[in-house]
Amino acid sequence: MLIDLRDRVVVVSGAAQGIGRAIAERFLEEGCRVFGLDLRFRDALPEGVTAIVADVTDQASVRAAIAQVVEAAGRVDVLVNNAGINVEGSVETIDPARFQAAFDVNVGGVFLLSQAVIPAMKAAGGGRIINAASFAAVIPSVGAAAYGASKAAVVQFTRVLASELGPWGITVNAYAPGMIPTAMNGFAEMPEPAQDRLLDTLSIRRWERPDDVADLLVFLASDRAGYITGTLVDVSGGKLATQMPQRAYEGEGAPERGPRDGAR
Repeated sequence: MLIDLRDRVVVVSGAAQGIGRAIAERFLEEGCRVFGLDLRFRDALPEGVTAIVADVTDQASVRAAIAQVVEAAGRVDVLVNNAGINVEGSVETIDPARFQAAFDVNVGGVFLLSQAVIPAMKAAGGGRIINAASFAAVIPSVGAAAYGASKAAVVQFTRVLASELGPWGITVNAYAPGMIPTAMNGFAEMPEPAQDRLLDTLSIRRWERPDDVADLLVFLASDRAGYITGTLVDVSGGKLATQMPQRAYEGEGAPERGPRDGAR
């Protein structure tokens, strides 16, 4: 039995660029009716994807966006909570406002959008909510306390929401992508030795591609994943299998390495 998502109504947050754009394009290829949400759209989305300007940290903006989707399409079958920001800095030096911003977008956005689609999904008799987490939710990344903690919160939120919504035929899952070069993380701009060190932490030693994530999401959105809920699906190329802590970055505000025999 092939996966058939034709005519499913899909909402993707953070769809203007990068991974979110690739996810929206993939669902469009699968025959879905796709709505892409973002704070701004510098480039037009592919024909067939409806762009909606929305701030995922603002409840009124989120509810207006979902109301627009329901008015246009009659329902919401799939929500992909992809929108997120990367906030770097050591615990010692990071600005508390930036730390809070990571939670406002990465966790608050997931909460507000999920809350907004629940009535429509219940009315339709089911649905799929799929949340972007990260390997950083599980593996400590030095210099990524805000990002890692926010993504860990997404994982626990996913479990709780899955428990609440299962009786209505709504599954809720999270996925942990690995190292996908994007404008947000700057992996591709790193010196080659630094790239090699990062790739050495993977079982599959190549950069992850957006399609690697999109393939998983198509499955999780389908009827064939109807008994999968409340879990974190690893699509990190083996990053979670290695369980190796890493330094998230070496830029301004990065934690000091400290002495090798610093523990007493």
